[in-house]
Amino acid sequence: MNEFNFFEELEFLTKLKVGIGETSEITGIPQRQLRYWENKGIISSLPHEKGNVRRYDYTTIKKILLIKEQLDEGYTLEGAIKKVNKRIEYVEEMFEKIKEKENQDDNQFM
Repeated sequence: MNEFNFFEELEFLTKLKVGIGETSEITGIPQRQLRYWENKGIISSLPHEKGNVRRYDYTTIKKILLIKEQLDEGYTLEGAIKKVNKRIEYVEEMFEKIKEKENQDDNQFM
């Protein structure tokens, strides 16, 4: 049985790139709104490749979903963004602490 490796899963997710149409389907946010959010600097797409199609990574899709969740709960767009950005900062800090702990554990056995 294969052991679940969180960082392998995370590496896979960092390689994920999804077009604007698929992102719209996944999130339930219309493409027009995604473009608006991008123009306002709320989200960002990856550098355009063939055909000038906007592509989004996992982190951006997750951010879109979190913003949508806050909007659905009645927050304004500005309020939702502030709350989501705080949440993302917290999660990133936790990932750093996990990485540091794993590195410390790995170094103990060398």
